[in-house]
Amino acid sequence: MTMIDQKAFDAVLSMAQKLLLVNAGEAGTAITPAMIEQQLDMLATIMPAQFAVIDREALVDELIRRASQRVGTNATLKDTGDHIDWLNADRKKDWHYWRRYHEYMDTKIPWKALEALDGATDEVLSQLEDPDRQGSWDRRGLVVGHVQSGKTANYTGLICKAADSGYKIIIVLAGLHNNLRSQTQIRLDEGFLGFATLANTDHLPAIGVGLIDTDHSTRPNYATNRSENGDFNKQMAARLGVSPEQRPWLFVVKKNKTVLERLLFWIRNRVANHTDPVTGRKLVTNLPLLIIDDEADHGSVDTGENVVDEFGNPDTEHNPTVLNQLIRSILHHFSRKAYVGYTATPFANIFIHDKGQTEEHGPDLFPSSFITSLAAPSNYIGPGRVFGSTSSTPDNLPLVRQLKEEEYGPWIPQKHKNGFRPTWRGEAQIPDSMAEAIRSFILACAVRKLRGQGTRHSSMLIHVSRFTSVQSEVVTQVGEHLRTLRGRFARGIDLADTEALMREDYLQRFLPGMMRIRDGLTPDEPHSADFTWEEVREVLADVISDIKVREINGSAKDALDYAENEATGLKVIAVGGDKLARGLTLEGLCTSYFLRTARMYDTLMQMGRWFGYRDGYLDCCRLYTTSEMIEWFGHIADAAEELRQEFDNMVAAGATPKQFGLRVRSHSVLTVTSRSKMRNARPMHLTFSGDLLQTIVFLPRKQDVEANFDAGEHLLSSLGSALRPDEQRFLPASGANWKGHFWRDVPAPNVTSFLRAYRTHPASFRVVSPLLADFIDEMNKDGELTDWTVALIGGGEDMASIAGLEVNQMKRGAVQSEPMDRYSIKTLISPRDQAIDLTEAEWRAALSLTQKTWRGDKDRDQDATPPDEPRGGAVRRVLGFGAPEDGVESRRERGLLMLYLLDPAHCKIKELEVGKPILAWAISFPGSPSERRVSNADYMGNSVMWGAMNDWVD
Repeated sequence: MTMIDQKAFDAVLSMAQKLLLVNAGEAGTAITPAMIEQQLDMLATIMPAQFAVIDREALVDELIRRASQRVGTNATLKDTGDHIDWLNADRKKDWHYWRRYHEYMDTKIPWKALEALDGATDEVLSQLEDPDRQGSWDRRGLVVGHVQSGKTANYTGLICKAADSGYKIIIVLAGLHNNLRSQTQIRLDEGFLGFATLANTDHLPAIGVGLIDTDHSTRPNYATNRSENGDFNKQMAARLGVSPEQRPWLFVVKKNKTVLERLLFWIRNRVANHTDPVTGRKLVTNLPLLIIDDEADHGSVDTGENVVDEFGNPDTEHNPTVLNQLIRSILHHFSRKAYVGYTATPFANIFIHDKGQTEEHGPDLFPSSFITSLAAPSNYIGPGRVFGSTSSTPDNLPLVRQLKEEEYGPWIPQKHKNGFRPTWRGEAQIPDSMAEAIRSFILACAVRKLRGQGTRHSSMLIHVSRFTSVQSEVVTQVGEHLRTLRGRFARGIDLADTEALMREDYLQRFLPGMMRIRDGLTPDEPHSADFTWEEVREVLADVISDIKVREINGSAKDALDYAENEATGLKVIAVGGDKLARGLTLEGLCTSYFLRTARMYDTLMQMGRWFGYRDGYLDCCRLYTTSEMIEWFGHIADAAEELRQEFDNMVAAGATPKQFGLRVRSHSVLTVTSRSKMRNARPMHLTFSGDLLQTIVFLPRKQDVEANFDAGEHLLSSLGSALRPDEQRFLPASGANWKGHFWRDVPAPNVTSFLRAYRTHPASFRVVSPLLADFIDEMNKDGELTDWTVALIGGGEDMASIAGLEVNQMKRGAVQSEPMDRYSIKTLISPRDQAIDLTEAEWRAALSLTQKTWRGDKDRDQDATPPDEPRGGAVRRVLGFGAPEDGVESRRERGLLMLYLLDPAHCKIKELEVGKPILAWAISFPGSPSERRVSNADYMGNSVMWGAMNDWVD
């Protein structure tokens, strides 16, 4: 499309979806393709000029896509102390900045996502204080989203509403680098200011919301601009003054010592209007402040030691780290202020000490007022859908191409030093695996062009080293490879072999991969068109000629100039390190080649630039990475899901952020976040209370499989006669729902003997059989976990026998073929398994809690409609703590051991494919407030948990 065509397309799209919403609302029905066609027929008579220059079929596809999407529900933990409810319909009547931002976003995101954005920003704003409220107040919160899920759009909407409500000074802390700050400024120029904050000019052209609202009298004020060096500077500080009656001021600043010191100096000397008679601290009492802290876990957290003394009281003489103290000092100089951190990786923020406070800097940034967890729209592609998790479906989207060591190691080893020069087959050239990835990117751009997305941005990420010197060498090699391809396709010289390779790649690898990805989509997700090789070949030369290579790091001068290429779409291969690892958005990211081996949850997750929205080209996306990274990201997905489940449970219990005793799963290689950010966290003795543990990694040796099978056979032989599934205490309307056998009231020693005999894989992380046996022994001392239910659960078609019992073998395909020292599966149990042999009251209480905490978040494998069966987390909580409102008492004496036989034919290890089934198991532990632990520091706990934990280890 040309620039004019895109405008026409957006105009028709906006009008069509408004009419569809009205008509569907009046009819009380869902939007259907027939309804879309009917509305477009009517619009075609009203807007003939626009319809003459647009692709109607593409418009229909876009409207169907938007109609099919949904958004889950958010959840908020809050503390209402010293907070007055204030946000109501009357306060929204004269909103101006939000109204135009809403209209601006109308064509950019589906209407359901726009409704969710409206609701989420209202929810956050309502937790802040009324800016018109007099006196002193201080609200501090945290908004937790998903990586690359639209946090910028969320806080832009919040800024618009806060400005409409009366907040006068709005400071956005936008990362640590100039290019990220500039990117954020550009987004806020478009969504809030309405004009391009160009440097060294008096002409500021209208953009974004400014094209909707041409009244310059309502323009907000700005103190920073969109240039790389447009941060708050001495010249601005010297001439800038504000007064209460002025329109709101926007500051977009880096988290940088010099910049924040300059801003703090300006506040003290140019803005403060009052001096505290007791402390002598200069205060701003007439201008309410809102600070938005983007990537709040990065740079803002106090990593200093001794925040509190040995008695848990705040050390008022404590000296926070520089950025933390400057942010806190800015807040401390305002009597009316609100701080909202935004992050997708809240691990570091969880470890902020809730009692941290000093006289000079005020309270620490612990989100004491509220924590809001945002649900992602159904078209969001996050860790759960890319890598799966043990709590979700095993059918994650096949986007990942696993790299073997020999495909990249000789070129750039995992451990290398600054100045290293990568070579492949003795030459300074990229390896074959990267050449394949670049071909994937070229094919993705070609397919997108054929689908009418040629003017949209398309990006490739290459992230293989943290050293800028190595990145520069990679840029040179990638550039040379691309020049060779460009020359061959442009001149037709030496093209035959290259063209044949591209053809084979498309027909044998890329196209089948697209089909497999689309097979993994649900029926409500639109499926895109395919093209013949001849159609793809026709556009290859143009596509290759458009691709640029950019080096994005602290040394290079390259920039991702998406805004300057809005009309034609930027096609870019971005090579970089830290600047690509956090915050910086790669528009239209199709292909990633990723070898970076950071070992921290938050750093790794932020490096996942491939998460986000890929509407219309998801099937073109590919991630090239190592087996180790695949395993780590799968574990991170589990850790993030566990955190969200615990959060949902606490919301259901009406807890406050300070009562939120979070636990974050640890990894044997990964750390939760940097050690410095965890100074307020201590290694804990381990509890498994409230957890589900399941074996998903198995030893590859036949003797180990046979030993484990024998251990299970010995256990089952000792239990006596088995019960049938229809002999459970309660059968739901749908019947038994599982096949197999079970036993009640099994003594704990039978279970612990089995666990001590079972051989778990060293890579099982937390699932260590002897350790679990020790934990059960510890809990037995208090009368907990003494009586067990043991279930032998079948699935699939082929039968097998154990201890004289017939059961169906489960089919669980191997997650990966490398490394060959294990057989790994994605998940073992089915959601209903943990509800085995519950009483009717327990079953219904667990179902009620399941539905109460259901968010409809697709990345968490949650449908729009809550399930009609209880899920495991709710079962474990009800058994551990009861449900007094439902007349259910706790049953902490009851543990559940589930046994499964896996069909060895699917393990991809020849030694095991013929022989005994692979015995797998899962244990469901009820929740418990018990302080009994076993000595293994697999969890890290935040300061909120300290009061209940007296068994810290050094």
